[in-house]
Amino acid sequence: MFKSLGKPDPTPEKDWFNWKWQVKNIQALSLKESSFSSGATPYYLRLIEKNACLKPIVEISKKEFNSGRQSLKDPLGEKKHSPFPRLIHRYPDRVLFLVTDQCAVYCRYCTRKRFTGKKQAFSAKKEQKKILSYIKENKGIREVILSGGDPLTLSDSILDSILRQFREIEHIEIIRIASRLPVVCPMRLTSSLCSVLKKHQPLFLMTHFNHPLELTEEAQNALSRMADSGILMFNQTVLLNQINNHPSIIQALVRRLLYLRVKPYYMFQCDPSEGTDHFRTSIENSLAIQKELWGRLSGLALPNFSLDIPGGGGKAALAPDFTVQKEKRQWHFKGWDFVEGVYKNPIKECDLEPTDESFKNYKEEWDILKNQAYGKRNTL
Repeated sequence: MFKSLGKPDPTPEKDWFNWKWQVKNIQALSLKESSFSSGATPYYLRLIEKNACLKPIVEISKKEFNSGRQSLKDPLGEKKHSPFPRLIHRYPDRVLFLVTDQCAVYCRYCTRKRFTGKKQAFSAKKEQKKILSYIKENKGIREVILSGGDPLTLSDSILDSILRQFREIEHIEIIRIASRLPVVCPMRLTSSLCSVLKKHQPLFLMTHFNHPLELTEEAQNALSRMADSGILMFNQTVLLNQINNHPSIIQALVRRLLYLRVKPYYMFQCDPSEGTDHFRTSIENSLAIQKELWGRLSGLALPNFSLDIPGGGGKAALAPDFTVQKEKRQWHFKGWDFVEGVYKNPIKECDLEPTDESFKNYKEEWDILKNQAYGKRNTL
């Protein structure tokens, strides 16, 4: 099912399978100039040489110089939700830390072109100190997401230090690391990295596979090593016009991911960042793909289809509508395979709150999360 990419001659094996060599030798795919950085690892360049359908992901195209129907510098409205330049607090209970601006591949559909590849590299200690203080001060923050750029371009020792500092904050429960390196440089998932991440559980690795052809034998081995270490992995896929926007491709991707113990998590509508109009599918096309998958695939394999509302409105979950009719006390449905049925609401004692003693404690906990302020605030 998973084919080895192999190494090119005359590259020594000790270099080809060394993630630091791969990242050090990132190279552009074309000579065209763009305001957005260009480049990919030798490993991923070899992959697209063998699979031309993936080439538009990293190759500069004249199409990206056309603004098209919608072209936004900050499509997710992250700037207005940033208490500090590298910290995004869009949702009450979690923050996103842009730990570095460096990537191992510069995808042409990137949503954060304003930040990535600007030679800002690793965040300064002064910035980190402010961010840590902000998180400590806001008790409703329960989760930290490391992103960028790509956090896994950093060394094990730096990652260990960052993770340790967040783990020392009592109210931080979950840490996520969002990375494309499992795709473009699977040799990064070393036993040493697995040991570092394992120390800071509960921790989730968010991968970004867009196409089943990206799941090579090298990627299989890397993901298996991570799963065997007890690290839970979730995948986020972006729907890309003429690359993966068909149910046959998505089903092949999500089934293989699940087989490799990676949960398909999100299937995203492509964000309208600058120069991405040619990558974007219509919402109708994307919903049709989701509806084709619905019922035919295990719920474990089915990703949530979502789009980020332009301007910073957060995620909007989209799903096929199986509702045929709503009445006062009952709903009529037609399933994915056209089987119809009626769900009747209970008549008496419906929608009463729980009465047990523990309810009070859960409600107090929930109130802290609900009332946690977020967005751009200069508190320090």
